[in-house]
Amino acid sequence: MTNSSWGLLALYLGILGVAAWPLGIWLARLCSGQLPGWMLRVEAPLYRLAGTYAEESMHWSHYALALLAFNALGMVAVYALQRLQVWLPLNPAGMTAVSPDSAFNTAISFVTNTDWQGYTPESTMSYLTQMLALSVQNFFSAATAIAVVFALFRGFAAGSSRVIGNFWVDVTRITAWLLVPLSLVFAVFLVGQGVIQNFDAYKDVSTLEVTNYQQPKNGPDGQALKDDKGNPVMEDARTDKQTLAMGPVASQEAIKMLGTNGGGFFNANSAHPYENPTALSNFFQMLSIFLIPAALCFAFGRAVGDMRQGWAVLAAMTVMFVIAVVAIIPAEQAGNPLLAPLGVDQAQSALQSGGNMEGKELRYGINASSLFAVITTAASCGAVNAMHDSFTPLGGMVPLVMMQLGEVVFGGVGSGLYGMLIFAILAVFIAGLMIGRTPEYLGKKIESHEMKLTSIAILVTPILVLAGAAFAVLAGAGKAGIANPGAHGFSEVLYALTSAGNNNGSAFAGLSANTPFYNTLLGAVMWLGRFGVIVPVLAIAGSLAAKKRLPVTAGTMPTHGPLFVTLLIGTVLLVGLLNYVPALALGPMVEHLMLWPAH
Repeated sequence: MTNSSWGLLALYLGILGVAAWPLGIWLARLCSGQLPGWMLRVEAPLYRLAGTYAEESMHWSHYALALLAFNALGMVAVYALQRLQVWLPLNPAGMTAVSPDSAFNTAISFVTNTDWQGYTPESTMSYLTQMLALSVQNFFSAATAIAVVFALFRGFAAGSSRVIGNFWVDVTRITAWLLVPLSLVFAVFLVGQGVIQNFDAYKDVSTLEVTNYQQPKNGPDGQALKDDKGNPVMEDARTDKQTLAMGPVASQEAIKMLGTNGGGFFNANSAHPYENPTALSNFFQMLSIFLIPAALCFAFGRAVGDMRQGWAVLAAMTVMFVIAVVAIIPAEQAGNPLLAPLGVDQAQSALQSGGNMEGKELRYGINASSLFAVITTAASCGAVNAMHDSFTPLGGMVPLVMMQLGEVVFGGVGSGLYGMLIFAILAVFIAGLMIGRTPEYLGKKIESHEMKLTSIAILVTPILVLAGAAFAVLAGAGKAGIANPGAHGFSEVLYALTSAGNNNGSAFAGLSANTPFYNTLLGAVMWLGRFGVIVPVLAIAGSLAAKKRLPVTAGTMPTHGPLFVTLLIGTVLLVGLLNYVPALALGPMVEHLMLWPAH
């Protein structure tokens, strides 16, 4: 780690904390319904149309059914728009209908906040599909996850209640009073930085790369001209044309980052100059990914009436995040040892970036690209400004591990915090076993029912990832998509299933995944990875809400100090990561040993 690396990390965390604090206050008010009167008056007609009332609360099972129905309807809508886009407006490039398997995968992907893209967006999706299907689901999938963590907040804060809130009210308020205003402001900022926002047809433009050659010159009648000696008259010609895709990019880019969605308008995602043109836009995109997840930690402390609880969770997240950044940047700065015998200079100097610059944008360099990689995989975002497949083995293992931890290091909007709180419940249960006391967390007893649900929520994703990866490398159709046989090919398959199961969406892009086999497999894993966790979390929220809050006594284990933070980190690392160690040994660890044979 260089001084500039430490400086960038410190600046990022400092600004993130300053921005997240006031937003956390607003999130706590959204959760409790403490809104200005004019907002309540604007909402009222929407609730009447939906057949519900702001004061009407739901049992956890009704909340879960409403959530599942809402997202199932969204999946059908996204699928239909893709299949029908050839006959719909706002399609200046004449995009055809998306194939059934790709449409199925994409519909699930955007509904589950994964935004996995096995296709090239600018040559597959019309403007209408990008806006009405993909961007709309970016809002709704993010609102869904925040609604779930709000329900869990209420479960901890309530005393003997059978209800955890109203899903329709939560998703409306989160969308209208959080995601839309933030996205509008951020989209305007991005436009100011150079991100495009238009409905123009694709443009043929002259580029700086010119190929000069001579060609016969024709006269007005179209016939070749000749000189006095009968030789053809030649003229200079050049080819310098390139087709550039246009579209409403800034509006999608804003919610893509703020909602930790990650789907790019262009195939190059946030490495594309029309999505991420400057170092400043890159920095603010990184901030926007963690903004709501960090603010939710402060909102959690306010919701349960003890800010120290929010600080403890945030501290655990921050420690693991810093460790990941400290691991990935030196791995990329070290470069590729196989190039040294060839006389390639990989040292950092005033004339070159140095290190492993393969697959990275020069305008960001190793520090910003590596930091972006950790942020986007710690969160369930999946946006990328560099090619993760080109990272060194250990460098590429860091984003893989961040996803395999369950994306609880800040994590996705809502999903990161409810995932971390599930690990907190497990941590206090383990501590209770060690000291011989009934485990409690925030005044609620943690009993066998909660632990069964916690086990399901923690284990469902590793089972999906590891079983899916095993199936892919055994099936002929799965092996057909592997372009790099051996350890790296396995790493690509493992990364794809990890990304799908944890609803991230980034990829080691060497795997040919836009096939019926992978579209179907990854689609199923994405759906089960999302709702196979959400339903147990809502059941836990309902169970906790029904329990009385116990007063704090001298024998109550504190869950806000350094000891608990250490216990929480240890639980996440041991329980979250140990499932994957054998698979990691077969992939990136073997790659590293092959790259550094002398070590």
